[in-house]
Amino acid sequence: MYVCICKGITDRQIKEAVYDGSTSVKALRRHLGVSSQCGRCAELTQEIIEETMAGGVIANANNGLFYSAG
Repeated sequence: MYVCICKGITDRQIKEAVYDGSTSVKALRRHLGVSSQCGRCAELTQEIIEETMAGGVIANANNGLFYSAG
């Protein structure tokens, strides 16, 4: 899905950048250019960042490197 129409940036590109360490709208603006023109995509971009980080924590916790204490 396109998130930033001005720059043609998709949610997939944002998620990949978050996984690579760009974890704020400001960092994504520098990395991808998202929210650098009209700014209407900033709120949705922030939501995608939060969802990706929450999902990443769960995915990383279950990658087999750590074991549950329970």
